[in-house]
Parts: sequence; C-alpha cells; structure tokens
Amino acid sequence: MESRLYQLGVFALYQLSVLLGIFLLPVALVARKVGVPLPLHRVLNRLEEAYDHATPN
Repeated sequence: MESRLYQLGVFALYQLSVLLGIFLLPVALVARKVGVPLPLHRVLNRLEEAYDHATPN
C-alpha cells in the first residue's frame, strides 16, 4: 500500500512540475533573452527518475 501511495505521490509531483513548466514557459523565454537561465529541466529529470525508480517494470 505504501509503495502504491508513493508512486501516486511522485506521479502527481511530476505532473504538477510539467504543468508548472508549461505555465512558466513565457517567463523562461524572457529570462533566457535577458541571459538568466531557469533550471526547470533539472527538476523534471529528477522527478522522472524518481517515478521510473518507483514503478515496477
């Protein structure tokens, strides 16, 4: 039960981070033009790895 709950929690966090990334895309594009990179890809990669590790193959 705990494992399934953990999987659902990680999946929800991953989906929320993708949604946040979509909403922040205009901000990221403006920041990039100014020269300030936003490291959202790091967050997505970590959550994706955590979800892949949590789900049985």
